[in-house]
Amino acid sequence: MASGAAALSASPSALASSTELVSLLVVLTELAMLRALLARTQVRLYCLQSAGLAALAATAAATQHVGELWALVGLTVALKVLAVPWLLSRTLLHTDSSAGAHRRLDPAATLPAVVACALAGLLLARHLPLRPASFPPFALGLATVVVLVAFLIAIVHSDMVSQAVAFFSLENGVSMLGLAVADRLPLLVEVGLAFDLLVAVVALAVVMRVHHRRTRTLSADLLARLRG
Repeated sequence: MASGAAALSASPSALASSTELVSLLVVLTELAMLRALLARTQVRLYCLQSAGLAALAATAAATQHVGELWALVGLTVALKVLAVPWLLSRTLLHTDSSAGAHRRLDPAATLPAVVACALAGLLLARHLPLRPASFPPFALGLATVVVLVAFLIAIVHSDMVSQAVAFFSLENGVSMLGLAVADRLPLLVEVGLAFDLLVAVVALAVVMRVHHRRTRTLSADLLARLRG
């Protein structure tokens, strides 16, 4: 009897530890995207990050007994793990620009910004009036770090593929926050967010191909000339 009670009391801590571990892996893939020198590497890291997000959703679905979250797991795997990386890889193949990602700053120069984003995310999550049932506070802070570092990726990298990956990883961070704050999100909202992401992927892929066809590069710096 006592052993059964001990097992039940240990279960929440094991769940929290696994959630924190997967969340930490998601953050590490985000940091690896920031330092990646190849656009194709960034796409693969995004695929790995999305798989981690699917694992988080599956954990929440199994422990909270929320059927809608299993649909979110399926959408994440089909769209973010398979469809988006495939479409970005095809775009890189057609543009012949998968060799390197353009950077505005040296990796060493971005280290203070990364530290600032990590501290700001953890402190912000700690002071938010949120007490999620399925996510421990540390995992909530890591989700905030993913969002902040995604903005940093878009600032540091000047090529369109890296900025697209930054936008998609930002959406992953928002999805993590959604899992932490409202794990009973209606299925209709989840499908709407997935549809918006799919439209954004197709639109960005078309823009990248047209831009490369006209300029023979994927650098986003040339787009500044379009400002009125």
